[in-house]
Amino acid sequence: MLAYTLFVLFAGGLQALAARVQVTWDVGYLNISRDGLSKWRAIGANGQLPIPPIYISQGDILELTAINHLDKPLSLHAHGLFQRNSTFYDGVGMATECGIPPGAQFTYIIETRDQCGTFWIHAHYGTEGIDGLRTALIIHDQDPQLLDEYDEDVLLTLEDWGHEPYDDHIKMLQTIAEVDMPPNHPTVLINGINANFSQPIRFSPGRRYRLRIVSMSFTYWFKVRLPGHTMQVIEADGISSRPSAVDGLDMCPGQRYSVIITAKESLEFNYALNVTFYNDFIVDIPGLTTLYHHVPIVYHDNAPVKTYPVIEDHEVKWADELAMEPRDKQMLLEPVDHHIVRSVKALPKDLGVPIYAFGNYSYAPLNAIILQHNHIVELELRNPDSVIVHTFHSHGHAFQVVESGPVHKNSSIPVKRFKGRQPMRRDTITLALGQYVKVRIQADNPGVWFQHCHQEQHNLSGLGFTLIEAPDVMQRTLRMPSEMMEFCRILGHSTQGNSAGRAGSDMTGIEQPIAIPGSANSISDTV
Repeated sequence: MLAYTLFVLFAGGLQALAARVQVTWDVGYLNISRDGLSKWRAIGANGQLPIPPIYISQGDILELTAINHLDKPLSLHAHGLFQRNSTFYDGVGMATECGIPPGAQFTYIIETRDQCGTFWIHAHYGTEGIDGLRTALIIHDQDPQLLDEYDEDVLLTLEDWGHEPYDDHIKMLQTIAEVDMPPNHPTVLINGINANFSQPIRFSPGRRYRLRIVSMSFTYWFKVRLPGHTMQVIEADGISSRPSAVDGLDMCPGQRYSVIITAKESLEFNYALNVTFYNDFIVDIPGLTTLYHHVPIVYHDNAPVKTYPVIEDHEVKWADELAMEPRDKQMLLEPVDHHIVRSVKALPKDLGVPIYAFGNYSYAPLNAIILQHNHIVELELRNPDSVIVHTFHSHGHAFQVVESGPVHKNSSIPVKRFKGRQPMRRDTITLALGQYVKVRIQADNPGVWFQHCHQEQHNLSGLGFTLIEAPDVMQRTLRMPSEMMEFCRILGHSTQGNSAGRAGSDMTGIEQPIAIPGSANSISDTV
């Protein structure tokens, strides 16, 4: 259900016409086979999977109403949206809200005054997102200079789709060691259907195509290439960039890119957009773990497909945020007020997925970092000894990517730093094994912002922490909607007191973080 109401916004003395876009999701269970292989109880909206993408324009206000027909609480997160002055609409269950109770409904207000680009919306309570409740959110740029750089806008969504509800998958994982995981790996969905039956993208000679690629994944990575064509990257995670030519994209769960591809002048050949589905932390089983798919790029119905020699990954020029620059020319944030180090740590178990942590403790309400308003913070995120690759997604911010390099001094991994004084920004990044990444934010968005690994089983196993940004400003300026307070009471959660809902320093009954022995983390503040 979609409705539009026009109204007038005034900004900087200029009058602009914008839309109030109203979308309703009637959220419920669907017994469905999306890949043609496994039929199970998934979660959809309005009786549909896939859920249709949402298209709006910069300056619009999206009102997304969720009606919860599940048997558990529900919350929705607009992945990449800053939610300025409205942290309570960020949609993180039991972090920024208690959730929408079964049988209730709630409207999320998503403002887009200062954002445009490629995003997505997914459930953020338990496993509801990986079970189907996800779709792309496209916020069209109104900059005529950018719009003049391409002729057509094409969306490509990439998903990992399991063969059972993820709660059942987790129960299976708890009965075996992680290294002995059976070959029960997801199917690839491209634009919502089994990638083996990908629908073609039609090219016309000489036209310029903006291809928006969204990794709506919760576990696996995607590599995307179009041999014979050059990709000009113009956006990463909702941040417009100066055009940079690359051969391909290596995308972790949650990342998005826009690339401009100029079609060839000839109708002689068709081509294949290559999509590789892989995961470095699972032992490769040919035909099961690393999967290779192709999206037909059709110039002429009767033309043959041009083939190219297979090349190794190290020969490919992959998109690299450290080599990119933002279109808005935002300067490096400096001087740094606080340098915060967080290392990925794992507490192995005999059976099941290890308990993970960013720092000394796994995620819990008490595992938070308080930031002063407008302070500049450098996060150094390390992945030294966790055995596998991870991801990092920041709510409430797009961080400047400043540097990457080896955690251990005797490593052959090179140190790479952004060039110039204008580092690229994004909200999701890969934490490669044995490496660190330094990112910077300015604490100019008062709120409670979850920072976490976007691989679902690691997020659920504790790999996250919370930034509490400018709590004094929050107290003065933010007012949580009354419905949210009532939802907490319905679900049995206190709306007063400390993190445990008690007075003073009494933390009785609160979930305690799990200590990870041998952690070598520190928080060092530079005054």
